[in-house]
Amino acid sequence: MSAQPDHAPVTPYAPAPGAPAKLLAQLRADKRAGSWVPAFEREWAAALEESRSTFSLAGLYAVVQDWQGRLAHAPAVDAFVASGYDDSDAVDLAGLRRRRG
Repeated sequence: MSAQPDHAPVTPYAPAPGAPAKLLAQLRADKRAGSWVPAFEREWAAALEESRSTFSLAGLYAVVQDWQGRLAHAPAVDAFVASGYDDSDAVDLAGLRRRRG
């Protein structure tokens, strides 16, 4: 018998050491900087406080991953909004994700 579990939990990838600073620079250069930069800084500060008490970097990794995703998908969202499609029946995926987690 092995003392190892039969499955390994999925851990978020570790971003490069400079990823948060690079991401913040990209957010500052974006047209949404007025709202996105303060939001990123709030989430980063909260994750940093959590990591200090839990000794886990997972929260910091998650903040970087979430914001990298938002920044990467922003052009597609802009194109969708500009197309005039009706999205009034959309589902709040962020809310679903929070309930699953």
